[in-house]
Amino acid sequence: MSNKGFRIEHRYLELPDSFYTRVKPTPLKGAKIACFNHELAEKMGFHVSNEADWAGIGGGTELLEGMDPVAMKYTGHQFGMYNPELGDGRGLLLWETVGPDGRRWDWHLKGAGMTPYSRFGDGRAVLRSTIREYLCSEAMNGLGIPTTRALFMVSARDPVRRESIETAAALVRVAQSHIRFGHFEFAAHHEGPEAVKTLLEHVIALHFPHLIKLAEEERYARWFEEVVERTARLIADWQAVGFCHGVMNSDNMSIVGDTFDYGPFAFLDDFDAGYICNHTDQGGRYAYNRQPQVGFANCQYLANALLPVMDENTIRNSLQRYESAYNERFLQNMRDKLGLAQEDEGDLGLIMDTFSMLNEQHTDYTAFFRALSNLYAQGHAPVRDLFVNREIADEWLTRYEERLEKETRAHDEREYGMRQVNPKYILRNYLAQKVILEAQNGDFEPMKELIKVLERPYDEQPDFEKYAKLPPDWGKHLNISCSS
Repeated sequence: MSNKGFRIEHRYLELPDSFYTRVKPTPLKGAKIACFNHELAEKMGFHVSNEADWAGIGGGTELLEGMDPVAMKYTGHQFGMYNPELGDGRGLLLWETVGPDGRRWDWHLKGAGMTPYSRFGDGRAVLRSTIREYLCSEAMNGLGIPTTRALFMVSARDPVRRESIETAAALVRVAQSHIRFGHFEFAAHHEGPEAVKTLLEHVIALHFPHLIKLAEEERYARWFEEVVERTARLIADWQAVGFCHGVMNSDNMSIVGDTFDYGPFAFLDDFDAGYICNHTDQGGRYAYNRQPQVGFANCQYLANALLPVMDENTIRNSLQRYESAYNERFLQNMRDKLGLAQEDEGDLGLIMDTFSMLNEQHTDYTAFFRALSNLYAQGHAPVRDLFVNREIADEWLTRYEERLEKETRAHDEREYGMRQVNPKYILRNYLAQKVILEAQNGDFEPMKELIKVLERPYDEQPDFEKYAKLPPDWGKHLNISCSS
């Protein structure tokens, strides 16, 4: 590794030691690099000429000088129930680095073996789930949605028992912070007001430095307001691309507003507002159309954890920012997707009716908006062909074209703008499934090709047209479990 100028830190260790336990990774057998994100490494301030040198880090057999692995302690609400037993059950924070651009990165080894917080788990990750997380975090980044990133992953021979016997893998996940809402819940419910304050000051100093100069009361108020707004905007972005998270527990909510922890996620194929992508979510608590509400509920859990150190009215006022921030971002996202630059009071009605129509007609969500981005260039057929009932499509198109008459931009300029926000390529579950099967046979090339495509989801990429195809019947509504 040639270091172009990153600095090594481990600021998380400045927190009280109840927030972590030092743990060494449990080695994997014969770990090999499966995929390495060179572009991201460059961004972080280093260059890798030989990927194989990193297999030992991913496999838990070696550490770089300065790495001091710890399992983080936090708690949180899982499916609405408070669980005090949580913490990093299979992941370790290795160190933190600061890149040449001043950006901070936590390095987290996921699948590193057992920790004091593993409960009944084996501390391992399997190849299937590790590939899914790698793919999705890079797909989200390509879409421009805040997310943790995948630096590299290893595959190994160790058998891991899930629903069947699978093989182990591990991922080095990087993010500006691995602190979640659940860290604050742990501090408030188990450690007391001083710990909440310490954690708050830590997070502000590292991730919200623009607030440091404010007086304490205002600093905390502005910080909480920002966290609430970032969370609301993130979920509005998810809804706009049809992303379903699947496990929106408060310990999976990032304090800096990143998409965090990819388990049983899905991007919608046929539009279904009530789609549940996690088959362990029997009540549909985390269904697609409930995500905005759940985001708010998680902000309420965070708010409760802040009560020991903040004024209740201040907290209440900050929480109110959620709804307005969500609505503003969602409306803006959808107007951008429809190519509406002039504001019109009928727009919200048009947007909601569009969702109702897509839902009733089970129209493919991504393909619909992409076809709409070429309406002037390619005509009505690509849109109409997505509908079983063409008449409904025609009625909608007539209404849409009447609305477009109020626009002042030229058609091609408008549609160019629409193609920058309506992806052609998304990580459909069946695509992930196909590269997982290849990888289980030892071939990671299809995975690498798919990642390349997902890095530029808005571009035409004529050579990769097959990745934009609608899913085959077997590939729709695949059920994904939490057993990663």
